[in-house]
Amino acid sequence: MAITKAIIPVAGMGTRFLPASKAQPKEMLAVVDKPVIQYIVEEAVASGIKEIVFVTAIGKRAIEDHFDRNFELEYRLEQKKKMGELRSVSKIGKMAKFAFVRQSKPLGDGHAVLSALPFIDAHESVAVLFGDDIIDGNVPALKQLIDAHEKYGDPVIALQKVPKKMVSNYGVIGGKKIHEDVWEIDRFVEKPPIKKAPSNLIAIGRYILTPKLLKLLPSQKSGKDGEIRLADAFTTYLKQNNVIYGCKFEGTRYDCGNKLGFLQAQIELGLKHKDIGPDLKKYLKKHHS
Repeated sequence: MAITKAIIPVAGMGTRFLPASKAQPKEMLAVVDKPVIQYIVEEAVASGIKEIVFVTAIGKRAIEDHFDRNFELEYRLEQKKKMGELRSVSKIGKMAKFAFVRQSKPLGDGHAVLSALPFIDAHESVAVLFGDDIIDGNVPALKQLIDAHEKYGDPVIALQKVPKKMVSNYGVIGGKKIHEDVWEIDRFVEKPPIKKAPSNLIAIGRYILTPKLLKLLPSQKSGKDGEIRLADAFTTYLKQNNVIYGCKFEGTRYDCGNKLGFLQAQIELGLKHKDIGPDLKKYLKKHHS
């Protein structure tokens, strides 16, 4: 079955971006001229996704408004003959069918996915994209995961290689390489010491989850912090002699959940932007040569 639905959890508080995120969701912070969340939705849609379920929380109404029609704005743009702007605004709400569900308490990424399951049929696999990462590449990162899932039929997790010294900041996988960019995963280690890391491949917030794995979530025990984690569900799944694959995607990832990644995205995507790219390049050459 083709994967046509995606879950995008956006319920996090975004404390790293305070005070900017005090009154607006961090996912709505703009990179050049689009909010971070729109880049992620565009990636999903370009990968064949038709329906998107956002898992939100209090203070996230701006995301709902962004993906809704704004008739007054469209009318005014039309009156002023600003057709380019009108097209860019009116297409946002038409990219996919959108649904919004509230996560009742911040109980972890596994709980966020659980909150969206009433929108997912019991027999279908679903994509999950987290709201921090912009991945820029020729082929959408999610499409690469979907292709791997269609080949192997099991859950797939996005992987990225990082320098060994950075592994302690992430969830790291162990396993064996079975294809150029595909690993058969046998374990997850959350933030391991460098010497105990099974590899330098980290799990990124893009997943394809199958019905068999999703069935584990309602009974998955919460961790020490009281949160239900997808990583724990993956571990449970592997212990039951199931297979999970990892796909090392091609593309540049910008971690917009932290300030440096967010600024890198501004500069590098700004340089690619057709309106401001050439002038930004001149500015950077002049002031930072």
